Amino acid sequence: MMYYKLFDVCLLANARKIFCQKLYWVCIFSVAAVVIGSASASAQITLPTIFRDSMVLQRGKPIDIWGKASPQEKLSVQFNGSITTTKANANGEWKMQLPTQNAGGPYTMQLKGKNTITLHDVLVGDVWFASGQSNMVHQMNIHDVTYAEEIATANYPQIRQFLVPNNPVLTGPETHANTSYWAPAVGEQVRPFSAVAYFFAKQLYERYKIPIGIINSSVGGTPIEAWTSEAGLQSFADISTVIQRNKDSAYINSFKQANAQSAGSSAQQPTDKGLQEKWFATAYKPIGWRNINIPGYWEDQGIRNLDGVVWYRREIDVPASMAANDAKVFLGRIVDADVLYVNGAQVSNTTYMYPQRRYKLPSGILHAGKNLFVIRVSNQNGKGGFVPDKPYQLISNSDTVDLQGNWQYKVGEVFAPRNAGAGNGISLQNQPTALYNGMVAPFVPYGIKGFLWYQGESNAGRPSNYLALQKALVQDWRKQWQQPSLPFLYVQLPNYMDVNYTPEESNWALMREAQGKALSVPNTAMAVAIDLGEWNDVHPDNKKAVGDRLALAAQKMVYGENIIASGPMFEKASVQNDKIVISFTHTGTGLTTNDGGMPDNFAIAGDDKKFVWANARIEGNTVVVWSKTVAAPRYVRYAWADNPHNANLYNKEGLPASPFRTDE
Repeated sequence: MMYYKLFDVCLLANARKIFCQKLYWVCIFSVAAVVIGSASASAQITLPTIFRDSMVLQRGKPIDIWGKASPQEKLSVQFNGSITTTKANANGEWKMQLPTQNAGGPYTMQLKGKNTITLHDVLVGDVWFASGQSNMVHQMNIHDVTYAEEIATANYPQIRQFLVPNNPVLTGPETHANTSYWAPAVGEQVRPFSAVAYFFAKQLYERYKIPIGIINSSVGGTPIEAWTSEAGLQSFADISTVIQRNKDSAYINSFKQANAQSAGSSAQQPTDKGLQEKWFATAYKPIGWRNINIPGYWEDQGIRNLDGVVWYRREIDVPASMAANDAKVFLGRIVDADVLYVNGAQVSNTTYMYPQRRYKLPSGILHAGKNLFVIRVSNQNGKGGFVPDKPYQLISNSDTVDLQGNWQYKVGEVFAPRNAGAGNGISLQNQPTALYNGMVAPFVPYGIKGFLWYQGESNAGRPSNYLALQKALVQDWRKQWQQPSLPFLYVQLPNYMDVNYTPEESNWALMREAQGKALSVPNTAMAVAIDLGEWNDVHPDNKKAVGDRLALAAQKMVYGENIIASGPMFEKASVQNDKIVISFTHTGTGLTTNDGGMPDNFAIAGDDKKFVWANARIEGNTVVVWSKTVAAPRYVRYAWADNPHNANLYNKEGLPASPFRTDE
């Protein structure tokens, strides 16, 4: 198209004839070259996107590489002194195995057929496939306050991440993933790294000094079924029914049409009065505003059952020393979405509830004296507002202004009640097999050392079948890679939600139990995180400890180190008169508590299963529990709650005991 335009310009321009003639032939030959090149392109060697410059290949085993070419095309791959040849099949598909390599690099890989592809800066080391939901997704960037120094000093060019784009597919396994690239953990490039996977890789790299590759294939808010193949789910009849139904494009398109109609209907709903009247503007005169506290939910402060938009407004005194420097605003977490305005200008916004709000203010937006801060908060369901026990501050250098306390509010819009029977749509990424098809299958059989898995929150409402589903996932992935003992390392759910100071039933405890039982699958290991959560955040900030504990598990199980890599795990319990004696494995050099006190958060019950808090003491490698109110104890529980208070049993290596119960 560009060449035709050049020719037209030549004819129309008042230019010399000789110039036009030359340009004409340049255009003609250039167009011909493009046509010839396009014709030959279909016959060229192509590679899946995982095979890119700067990739990390798995050491210690033959290296699988595959792609497409013209039918029956002969091709060769030259890598680190060896040449391997093959021929494409009748469909143009080819696959070969390169010789086993030791850790090292950087190397160059050259593929030759009718065309030549050269890949540069290739490393050989250990590659880990990291997957799961948001706690595996969460990037270093999201936790850049906690890990500001880590980001600033990151200089690990031999730690690399391949970030897989979100790509749910319902029709069947894909052979190619969406375009991405390998990036090193150096400086700002570390920001998109999964924080858990980065700290895992960093610990292994610093210990073994070999390249570490991370294939980060994870999506927030997704269930385990979405990550498992159709073959892996065939023993679950109800799920198999859903898989077959979802292959009907007409069925899926009906949801898309319903969603489009719903969106069109929503657009006709009354708009936000705050936007109409510009409540964020400095010239606006507030009338009829009421008092409210930040942090806190508006349903807890006199606004009953409101799904809609609430505006918050306050004048903040800013000293001249702060106004003259760069500043940032911490607004904790907000449920669901928010827009921040300062002195009438929109500063930033977040569209969903989970990220912590850490906004940089544009230079010059603050001035000495009173500054108008306005926050527009919208909430679709449940409690709306500002999550307690988070930082709410204006910060500039070492100066800080507290934003907590009394603000004014006014309701800008009330959302119409949802029709439970319509408009719910379908979330493609949550459908069984969807993420396996689009985000796992394209990487089979790329050489890997093992799997990292951090998921479970989205299945916590139905924990009864999670054990079977996790076992199915492990077996499925190993079968897909044709390696029946590939290491599978995973994270047990941390503590989360409100603390209950009486013994309780808990879906999150049941999920942790299912995860613990999955250790019965050979060559698996679990990082216990019962002490790493936050009551008010499903995405706790302490990602380093999670990554470090996964790395400990790898050091022991995968790399063969003689270390203690787990906290105490329940082994057995025996009733002795009015007491229960509990034995553990993985006690290391001995049991202890992390606060120097007596073991806490044990509960016991008799035959009636009415649990009460128990006294407890450590005796050697056992814990003895009892209660004066239970004369004939039969069952015991430890840390059995969504967010157990003071679950303080550890081994002396500093690793926490996993929650358990004996009353199944």
